Amino acid sequence: MENKIDPYAALRFKEFNIFLGVRFAMVFAWSMQFIVIEWQVYSLTKDPLSLGIIGLMEIIPAVSIALFAGHIVDQKEKRSLLVKCILGFSVVSMGLFLVTHPSVEEEYTSKSILYTIYALVFLGGLVRAFIGPTIFSLIALIVPKKIYPNAATWSSSTWQMASVLGPAFAGFSISWMGVHWSMCIIFAFSVLALLFLFQIAKKPILNPKIGEPVFQSLKDGLRFVFGSTAILGALTLDMIAVLFGGAIALLPIYAQDILHVGSEGFGILRAAPAVGASITMLGSTRFPLHKNAGKKLLWAVFAFGICIIVFGLSTYFWLSVIALFLSGAVDGVSMIIRQTILQLKTPDHMRGRVASVNSIFVGSSNELGAFESGVAAKLLGTVTAVVFGGCMTLLTVGTTALVSPKFRRLDLSKDVADHDQQ
Repeated sequence: MENKIDPYAALRFKEFNIFLGVRFAMVFAWSMQFIVIEWQVYSLTKDPLSLGIIGLMEIIPAVSIALFAGHIVDQKEKRSLLVKCILGFSVVSMGLFLVTHPSVEEEYTSKSILYTIYALVFLGGLVRAFIGPTIFSLIALIVPKKIYPNAATWSSSTWQMASVLGPAFAGFSISWMGVHWSMCIIFAFSVLALLFLFQIAKKPILNPKIGEPVFQSLKDGLRFVFGSTAILGALTLDMIAVLFGGAIALLPIYAQDILHVGSEGFGILRAAPAVGASITMLGSTRFPLHKNAGKKLLWAVFAFGICIIVFGLSTYFWLSVIALFLSGAVDGVSMIIRQTILQLKTPDHMRGRVASVNSIFVGSSNELGAFESGVAAKLLGTVTAVVFGGCMTLLTVGTTALVSPKFRRLDLSKDVADHDQQ
């Protein structure tokens, strides 16, 4: 069957191409914004713990209301809900644009500015709780079920491409025009995403249980996720690896104090993992990863841990860039397999709730990992904290391979073939 795979199947649908434009603009803006915030906060405090607090301020609301957000997504029309999410992000970016104005820095203390930034990041966490499940659900309403894996790959590739360009551009824009006007560009991209989104028609609500009690809805969603070995195994493995391998949060320290490469070098370091992941994802449109998915996922996360250790020990800029590039390449394998599992195994009426659980396990682990890295760097030192995280990732892979032979033998070939026949 693999010789009949059309690598451009999803791109033959006009609305899906528009959707990719929306996703690119939003991820570019969001990833650029996070980089600018990291740079500004560390410049204000020179404290690695403050970088961890950024992640904590986003994870608290994102995790607290994630399940409730999934219930809402399954009950509401997806395009209209995504419009509201983007408007919420625009409010946050405009707030950051105002608080980073030079006149604000002259009139208010660094502590006041810092707390305001944390508050806006917290608000962004509320938006994030809804935006992930909404996007995941909307994809399934734009393309036919038989090309879900292909659509998921292109969507993830677009996400990674924006994650490459957003951080890289952020590093250079900080140098060229400063933090304040960098925030203005971020706001402009959120407006662009809205313009694209209005070209997508409203979609039907496929949930047969409209008006279902909230707690019953959440219970059903959790029961489904925890009853699926494939979904639970993939989410757990990736969550723990990201949690302890969160060296990315410490990049401002490496750029400023260890490698001494400034904001331009910071942008390159931050973009390197996404470049690697993008190459992996584009390649996967022609060379699918569903066969022997369990073994491939375990090896990918193991290689990720090795790359993090190399990066942590490196004092050479280009060696650090290569290590981060390779970490992104193998992490791309993990992301593709996880998204394929979610798309193939999740019923249409549960997509919002399953995506919310995914955001708790994986998405929020990035922020929790940032907090863990900040605390570890404060207590152990930056290099030791990064190496420790890489070692914990290796330990996680070994433990998973030993205690879960069923996951190790996971193969998605039959699921893909079944969907091709629909």
